[in-house]
Amino acid sequence: MLYRQTAADLAAIREDRGSVHYARYVNQLLVRAHNTIYSGHRASPMAVISFFTTTYPLAFRRHLRHCALATAIFAIAGLVGAVITYQNPDFKVKLLGPQMVETIDRHQMWTHSIVGIKPVASSAIMTNNMSVGFTTFALGITGGLGTIYMMAFNGLLIGVIGVACHLSGMSLQLWSFVAPHGVLELPAIFIAGGAGLRIAQGLLFPGVLPRRDSLARAGSEAVQLLLGTIPILIIAGIIEAFVSPTGLAIPLKFSMAAALFVLLNVYLFGVGRQST
Repeated sequence: MLYRQTAADLAAIREDRGSVHYARYVNQLLVRAHNTIYSGHRASPMAVISFFTTTYPLAFRRHLRHCALATAIFAIAGLVGAVITYQNPDFKVKLLGPQMVETIDRHQMWTHSIVGIKPVASSAIMTNNMSVGFTTFALGITGGLGTIYMMAFNGLLIGVIGVACHLSGMSLQLWSFVAPHGVLELPAIFIAGGAGLRIAQGLLFPGVLPRRDSLARAGSEAVQLLLGTIPILIIAGIIEAFVSPTGLAIPLKFSMAAALFVLLNVYLFGVGRQST
């Protein structure tokens, strides 16, 4: 009861810009009290279920503008890459390398090797995707510069590959490969980018809070965003290894992608609204 009363007092004190010193003191008391009160509590399976069914969708919607900004950076960079490659086709060699460009020029996809080693490929894909997500998130500590670079570079890469395949008449092959897993993988990367930008906001714009406290709060919220992307990336990795590179009919691949995209949006934008 005292803990909750003190938390309410802290919220009131923070409204007064002249009480920053008192707010810092009361915040420190709350941190110490939290460790004392909750240190003996063990996480239960229900807490994990509650996180994914309520806490995470709410956290995503609270930080939608950060995720939208990360998406916009990716999209703008993709458009720039597409325009440059369309006007100067030789640019694709600088970004993709001669070996991949030669494969595209032969009208071949570079993904056939995945089919023969699906379980190994799935594990490698998951590891790589999570590495990209975690790196994008962690680079928020650079004031957002690293996060912006990761989003821009990956967007540029998609734009260049898209136009390179278009010029070789392989657009349908490319997007039928990307669509089934991309509708999950790309939003997860955008969310990780949003988490990185939230850290940058806490670092650069602390408001009335001390910078350390602002960064701690931003980091806690950003970690929530990042944790929710893990199962999404796992599912995307499985699909990328076992579905995307196969000879499954192209209409079925696009239908699967559409269904997954709708389910993801229902989850992120619909689940947990009854709790708000």
